[in-house]
Amino acid sequence: MSAPLLRRVVFLDAGTLPQRLVFDPALHIDYQPYAASAPGQVAQRIAEAEVVITNKVALTAELLAAAPLLRLVCVAAAGTDNIDFSAATRHGIAVRNVPDYGSDSVAEHTIALLLALRRAIVPSAQAARDGRWSRAGQFCWHGPALRDVGGSVLGIVGRGRIGEATARLARGLGLQVLFAHRAGHVGGDVGGQGDCCFDTLLSQVDALSLHLPLTPETRGLIDARRLALMKPGAVLVNTSRGALVDSVALAAALRSGRLAGAALDVLDTEPPSPDHPLLAPDIPNLLLTPHVAWASEQAQARLAGRLVELVHQHLGALPAAAPAPISSGDTR
Repeated sequence: MSAPLLRRVVFLDAGTLPQRLVFDPALHIDYQPYAASAPGQVAQRIAEAEVVITNKVALTAELLAAAPLLRLVCVAAAGTDNIDFSAATRHGIAVRNVPDYGSDSVAEHTIALLLALRRAIVPSAQAARDGRWSRAGQFCWHGPALRDVGGSVLGIVGRGRIGEATARLARGLGLQVLFAHRAGHVGGDVGGQGDCCFDTLLSQVDALSLHLPLTPETRGLIDARRLALMKPGAVLVNTSRGALVDSVALAAALRSGRLAGAALDVLDTEPPSPDHPLLAPDIPNLLLTPHVAWASEQAQARLAGRLVELVHQHLGALPAAAPAPISSGDTR
C-alpha cells in the first residue's frame, strides 16, 4: 500500500502567534511553521504548498503566480491589506481571514489606553516609585491633571466589529459616542442622525479612537491639519494601523501641548527603528504598547482554533462555512 499523499500547509510567520496549531493527523497534513519569513524566502517556502497561513507577510501577485499548488490563503488576522486579492482570484486561490477572534480584546485595550491617558496612570505610578510621592509632604501627590472619562465624548472612526465593541464598553463607562463611518462623514449613536463632516467631529470630541483599515484613502488620515482641529485637552488612541497617523505631526502636537495625550498600540513601521519619531525621549504624554491589543490568551486561542477550522474545512474534514465578509472596520 502506498503512503498517503501529504498536503502541505505552511505558516510563514508562526512566531506572531504563540498558540500552536494542531491538525487532525488523519488528514495527513505536512505542516511547516516558520517563525518568520524574509521577503526573499517566501517564494521557495510556498512553492509546493496547498495552504499558506500568513499574519503580516505580504503575498504579492508575483508570489501567488509562482505557487501553482496553492488553493487557500488563511490570514491569521482580521486585516487583509497584505494580500493581493485580484491576483488570488485570477489564480483560483481562496482568501479567508479571521474577522472576529479579537474584537473584544482590542476594544478592552482601547478603553484601557483611554483610561490610562485620562487618569494619568503611567506618570502617577512613576511618581509613586521614584520618590516624588514620598517627598510630597501630604497624603497625595498632585501631578498631571486627572480627567474623568464619564460624561466625556468619544469619537470612533470606523464602525466595524472592533469599533462597535469599543462603543459598547465606552457607553458602559458613561461616555457619549459619535461615529465616523468613513473619513468624510460621521453620525451619532441613533441611526446616523446628526451627520456632520469629519473635521467637525474632531472639534467636538474629548477623545478620538481609530478603527480603520489602511488604504490609500486612510493613510495619513490624522495629519497636522486634523490634529490642529482637535480641541485642547483632547487625546488620541490608535489600535488599528499605525500609518493612519502622521508620526512627525503627532510628535509635534504632543511637544507643543496642542494635544493633551496619545496612546498607540501600532506604529507605521513595526518593529520600529530606534530613531522612529515617536520613540524620541522628549515627547510628553505619549503611551506606547507594542502591538499587543489583540493578543489576550483568549483571543490567541480563538485565532488558532479558527485557523485550524479553516484548513480542516478546505481539506474536507469539516463542512465548509460561508466566508465572513471582510469589514472595513476590522483591522487586526
